[in-house]
Amino acid sequence: MITVKKLIFAECMNWSNWVDLGAGLLLGLGIAGLLARINRPSSSSPVLPAEKQDVVKLQQQIKQTQLAYEMAREMSQFKAGYLARTTHVLRSPINGLIGLQQLILANLCEDPEEEREFIKQAHDRTLKLLKLIDEILTVARLEHGTNKLDLQPRSLTELLQEVYDLTYMLAENRNFPFKVLLPESDLKVVVDSRWFKQVLINLIESAIAQIEEGNIYISSQTSSTDNFVYVWLDVPKQGILHSEPIDLISSKNQVAETEEENITFDPGMKFLLNQTILGVMGGNLEIVPFSLTTQQAEDMARLQITIPQFIS
Repeated sequence: MITVKKLIFAECMNWSNWVDLGAGLLLGLGIAGLLARINRPSSSSPVLPAEKQDVVKLQQQIKQTQLAYEMAREMSQFKAGYLARTTHVLRSPINGLIGLQQLILANLCEDPEEEREFIKQAHDRTLKLLKLIDEILTVARLEHGTNKLDLQPRSLTELLQEVYDLTYMLAENRNFPFKVLLPESDLKVVVDSRWFKQVLINLIESAIAQIEEGNIYISSQTSSTDNFVYVWLDVPKQGILHSEPIDLISSKNQVAETEEENITFDPGMKFLLNQTILGVMGGNLEIVPFSLTTQQAEDMARLQITIPQFIS
């Protein structure tokens, strides 16, 4: 009897060993297969369409972030050299005036008619220069509180519609598609309507003057975290803030006596003045990454206006 029990027990032990061995083999094969898939070169593994879209989206986001960084750095240089840039803007027309006056004082005019023409050119340039100085002084007075803004709740839909009515012909004359996506009619912002519209018009005109082709869009969205509204101006990249470096010493800034001057602010100076105006209204103007991930979006840049929302 004891012998039979021993035989049964030994047989059970043999079957148990075989089961353990089989389980171990299966487990080993499973782990080996998993390690093989992990160590397999990524180039041999197929990339799913969804993964490709994620890679393309990530690449586009990186490009937009690089653009925002470059624009932020450029704006930082504009702010740091505000006095130098203002001096540069005013220096060229002053040089032109001096050149015309020197011609007249040196009796280099061929006849009284030519002398009168030089005097007229000097007068016209003086008026343009005075206009630039007035614009700078006006913004400076707003910033320092000398001139007060009339901040009132205004319908954003009405403001954007008025801006579109004042600028769409300029875009159509250059064959640029120009669209405005109007927000909800009851959305109101706290702004000085005259200055707010002037800022938008300045930005649109500046962009149109710099681009050769492309679309222009205006849209808006309320912030989910605070009481602000974002107004977005989407334009081709070349329509955003590209200006020559400031060099107040080099002779290349001297205006030739016979050269016809275009006395105006460069895009960077306009951007800085508009940013200052919005800052006085409690808002901001900045260049942000473009949120869309289409092929067309790679060539676009986004100006973001942040303005306080009216909460009743």
